[in-house]
Order: sequence, then C-alpha cells, then structure tokens
Amino acid sequence: MADNNQMSLFGDFPREEKAPEPKSAAAAKTPALRALELRGMLDHAAYQYYALDAPIMTDAEFDRLLQELLAIEAAHPELVTPDSYTQRVGGYVSEQFEPVTHAQRMYSMDDAMDLGELDEWLARTDEALGATSEHPVAYTCELKIDGLGVALTYRDGQFVRAATRGDGTTGENVTANVRTIADVPRSLAPSGLMRVANQGLGQTIEVRGEVYMPKGSFVRLNEERDGAGQPVFANPRNAAAGSLRQKDPRITAHRDLATFIYAVADEGPVSVNSQWEFLQWLRSCGFAVNHNAKRCVNAREVHEFCEQALAHRGELNYDIDGVVVKVDSFASQDALGFTARAPRWAIAYKFPPEEKRTVLREIRIQVGRTGVLTPVAEFDPVVVAGSTIARATLHNIDEIRRKDVREGDTIVVHKAGDVIPEVVGPVLEGTLAAEHDARPQWEMPTLCPSCGSPVVREEGEVAYRCVSIDCPAQAQERLIHWGSRNAMDIDGLGDELVARMVEQGVLSDVADFYTLSEEQLAQVSTGRQNKAGDDIVVGKVVAKKIVAQIEESKGRGLARVLFGLGIRHVGANVGEVLARRFGSVQALCAASAEEIAQVEGIGPKIAESVVEFFSIADNLAVIERLRKAGVVLEEEAPAEQAPQTLAGLTFVLTGTLEHFKRKEAGDALKALGAKVSGSVSKKTSFVVAGAAAGSKLTKAQQLGVPVLDEAALAQILETGEPPADTADE
Repeated sequence: MADNNQMSLFGDFPREEKAPEPKSAAAAKTPALRALELRGMLDHAAYQYYALDAPIMTDAEFDRLLQELLAIEAAHPELVTPDSYTQRVGGYVSEQFEPVTHAQRMYSMDDAMDLGELDEWLARTDEALGATSEHPVAYTCELKIDGLGVALTYRDGQFVRAATRGDGTTGENVTANVRTIADVPRSLAPSGLMRVANQGLGQTIEVRGEVYMPKGSFVRLNEERDGAGQPVFANPRNAAAGSLRQKDPRITAHRDLATFIYAVADEGPVSVNSQWEFLQWLRSCGFAVNHNAKRCVNAREVHEFCEQALAHRGELNYDIDGVVVKVDSFASQDALGFTARAPRWAIAYKFPPEEKRTVLREIRIQVGRTGVLTPVAEFDPVVVAGSTIARATLHNIDEIRRKDVREGDTIVVHKAGDVIPEVVGPVLEGTLAAEHDARPQWEMPTLCPSCGSPVVREEGEVAYRCVSIDCPAQAQERLIHWGSRNAMDIDGLGDELVARMVEQGVLSDVADFYTLSEEQLAQVSTGRQNKAGDDIVVGKVVAKKIVAQIEESKGRGLARVLFGLGIRHVGANVGEVLARRFGSVQALCAASAEEIAQVEGIGPKIAESVVEFFSIADNLAVIERLRKAGVVLEEEAPAEQAPQTLAGLTFVLTGTLEHFKRKEAGDALKALGAKVSGSVSKKTSFVVAGAAAGSKLTKAQQLGVPVLDEAALAQILETGEPPADTADE
C-alpha cells in the first residue's frame, strides 16, 4: 500500500406504529411528559428492531427521537432515569438461546449527526488529550457496518463460543450458527498467535465485530421468500439478525452470512498498542477485516474519509450507515474511559438518510408463478441512491395496513440496503394528514386481475393466491422462472422476450422451449419499431445464441429442473435435497407424502405440495415432453465411496505443508472416513505438523498425541491405512 496508515479505501470490496407526531404537537407537551413518551417510543422501537428483527421506523427517525430525548435530559438532568434509553446499550436478549455473559461490557456508540457535531467531538477529544500541532491525536476511521454485533471467544487459539451483543452485558449463545459462517476462523493463524502472550496457550481472547449479509444475498433471499409468499426482510441487517437467530444452524448455513471483526474486549494478552496495529493483528490471525479504513491525524483527513465513504457507499456489497472514528492509541482510550453507555474515545458519524418524497399514484396487482398476488406501488419517478425508481413491492395486505399507505398519498421512499426500492410510509404533516384520512383504504381484489378466477387466502398465510392453473399471468412468470440463473440458466431469455413469445403464441409451457427452432425464434417481434415503422424482430444472430443456450440447458440436472418447474415451497436447496434422495423424477412422482416428508430438511408442508404438483395430469404431460426433448430428469450417480479405512480416527493439521494444501489434505482424509478437527484434545488420534507449526503442536506434545510429518501423511493417503502401530487401537 502506498500509505501505511490507509487500507485500500474503496478499492476492493469483499464481498404499527403511528407515524411520529408533528414537532408542533410534541413541543406543546411538558419536558417530563415528552421525555416519558420518547422513552416509551424508543424502547418499543428497539424491542421490535433488536428482539423481533421487525423494525417499525427508519434509523433516521429513531436517531431523531433519541437526539430529542438527549436534549431534554441535558436541559433537565432531574428527568434522567436509570432505565432511560440514553443510559444503556441498545439491544435485547432473546429467551430462545442460552445467555452468555460477556468478558467485558459491549457498549453502544454516541452519534454525530453531521460533520459539525463530529468536529465538536474531535475538538473536545483533542483538548482532553492535550493535543498540539507538533503532537496531534491520531484517529482510526472505519466504516460503520450495518449488521448484528457479535463477540467471538478463542481459547488457546481455538474458537469456542459466539454470542450476540444482547443488552451489552449479556448476549445470546449463537455458537452453532456462527460456526456455519465461512470467514470465521476455527483457529487463529500462527502468525497472529506469535504476538499473543505465551503464543496463545492459556489465553482467552474475545474479539468483536459485525455479522452482515451481502447485498446480493439479501436480494436473492427476499426474492425467494416473496415468491413463496413468505414475509420479506426489511433490510440486510434484519436479514442477518434473523438468519443468525435460527434454531436450526442448517438454515443459517444457507443464508450466506459474513463478518467484519474490528475490536477486542481486553487487548492485554495481545502485543499491540493502537487500533491501527490491532486491525493488522486481526488480519494476521485470519479474521475478515474491512479494507476500507484510514489512520488520520487531523479533522481534514477525517472529513475526507467520511465524505468518500458517503459518496461510495452504493458501490459496496454490504450495507453501511456511517463512519466510526476512534482515538487510535489504546493508552489514550484508557485515559478517556466510558460514559454510562458509550466510550468517550469513539463516535459514530451517521450518514444522512437518502429518502425522497413522491406521490403514490396506484397500487396494482402482480400475479406470480405460484399464483401469489403481490401489491406493487406505482409512484412518480424519483432518483434514489443513484438510480431512478418508480415502483416498489408492498408485499402483502398486512404490510399495506401496517404502513397505512393509500393511493394518492405523498409517500417517503428509499432503497433498503441501498438496493431494493421500498415505500417507508405516508407523509402525515399538515393538510397531507387530513387528505390521507379522507382517502379509502386499499383492498385486495376478490378476483384475479389476469384471469378472473377467485382469489383465496389460506389459513395461517399472509399471501392471497389465484387458484386457477390456467392463469396466463402465472404461466408467463413460470416461463421466466424456468430460464432464470438458479433454474435452467438460459442466457438471453429476458422477461420482455418471454412476454412477447407468450403474446405471439410461441410459448405456453416450459416444454415449448425445447421445440423452438432458430427460424421460429428469429421472427418473434420485439414490440419495437424502426424508423420506417416496421416491426423489429429478434433476428437470426440472437436466435441462434438463445437456441444454443436452450440446448445446453438440457443437461443442468434434476435439481435445477425441480426448482425450475416452480413447485410451491421448492426452492433451489429443496430441489437439491429431493434430487439427491430420489435420484429421478419417476421415483419422486411415485413417492408418497409420508416418504417425502421423512427426508431430512423437507417436512409435511413441502411434501404435500410436491405430491399435489405431480398429481396434476397437465404437469405430468409437460414432464413427459421434457423427457422426450432430451432434458435430463435424473441426478448423476455419486462417485463410488472410497473404503472408510480411517473411520474413527481424528486428525489435526497444523503448520505449512510443502506438497499439500491443508484443505486438500483434510478432504482426502475425510474421504477415507477420518474426522478432521481444528483443535487438539485427548481424543485426537494424530497431529500432522508442517513447517512453523505452533500452539497445536505444543499442545499435542503436552497431551501425548502422536505427531506425524508430511511424509507420514503422504503414506497414509497413498495406502489408505493409518500408521502400523495404531492400526489395532
């Protein structure tokens, strides 16, 4: 890096409540009454956000109410109460997980709502630390990740526990779920342990950071849930929190979570003296550390970092809502200490919300491939987060009632996670509130707008559905879904082209794709005209490419076919499970609901949906046509399993191997039946030690665990047999 004090700043990216009262109404109340009211509003909003992962107001609105309460308590200290939100860390501890007491309290952060407030904090901090032009105070600036706070505990360099922040003192034990996150190291790298007292032996270290969901994963998850008629997540932060709080770790494993680590409970065992050094140490241990950080020595440099972060936030693949500015020196941090709820040596500069006002012209219905009726808001176009938006899904009638939006309202819109257009709610100020109340509430239709069939809402579901299997809107959406990336992945089949082929009678079901000729597709009208007024058709060049893609899709496999068919409740993961278990579409068709429900990860609801799908003659006819067209409807047989000659043995790999990558060696051992662990215990059978082996080797020697070199490992993998002196143990 050109600047040793700066990482690659924005260069490489890792991966019911009533609307708030108008200010005039709030101002009419006494300070005591308003403070009481604000505490209730903040507590309820925090409970919805932290405990239920179901926010009822925007971050900006929450921050505005908190700042109002802080101002009242500053002017009237006698109104401060111990349980006030200003005196404690935000967060709640769920009763569904085992409670964990943190090694040290996890604090919240004081906020600077603009650069002026940030400058005031910098000036106060400089003065408190006696800064001069010759000896300025250094600050480390880091992006404020909008995720779920976690604490990871390592003992003797091995990962042993993970907990949420909770109320700051007590969190929730989410160890099993965090183990499924790929970038959380199971053991600390030797290069990092070199800088820990006794090279980590006997040491317990609790590091802290954020679990987040990448924006792309957030979009895909919400698309899957919306298509299945399930409630969607409001933003990536709530998606991450909901995913981490699953009782079944397998669900968490499929949610594509990631982490950024940036803090430690007690830096005592680690030989670093500043936040900047600490970030480098975290990276040397194998933690995921955000590259977008800078060590600054004056307010101008801090400003520049904040301005760059705000300008480039939309380019990141994760959600941020500000910049955290920390005094760099740990000694200076200790000197400044803490308030009741936050460190004096750090502050969060919060980005201004990018929200726009517009007018909601219409709420129209979109019919999906499974018959779900989704209300969509159509509004006057506005530019938000760098792009123009004019529509946003409202998901379902319950969401419309919760937000209380009505056609004709002036509404606030933003992008959830800077990605998905979302209606925040109506503007209820002055005459707009009266006009809103005079408008009728929007109601779901009783008949499908596409085919006129009855609309039903099953007990326990939020979604309304069209019950007709001949609904043309469903047919079109199923065709679009068949060609999508996670289904048959037919490049070039855009939504508009599929719609044109349906309109022109070229397509009616998914089997029709495989009867398309280049000549037939080339003559499909695109719906556009040239300057002479003639229809523009697809043409031979494009048609040839698409037909080749359709031909290639025949070999995608049974799992993709099952997902592509649009069977209700069968997503990509369920399709893979069913394909592995039954092996062919014929076997799946012949299975009973009871047999399908017994498959791990399926259950009765999915099983009933699968059986219902294959009981419909029209669906079976389509599948037969797919078979005749050459579409693969079987799952490739798994390779023959190697003899499990190492079953019952546990190996630990440590150090650098010359001729193997550790993961490759571990996979080879597992293929022979062995268990490969990241930590050494009395139950370990062998430790394979390469160059620069560290604490694991030491622990193996202390416990008397046999230690093998790389040559012995090669012999085991070549023969498939453990060393002779242990073969009979």
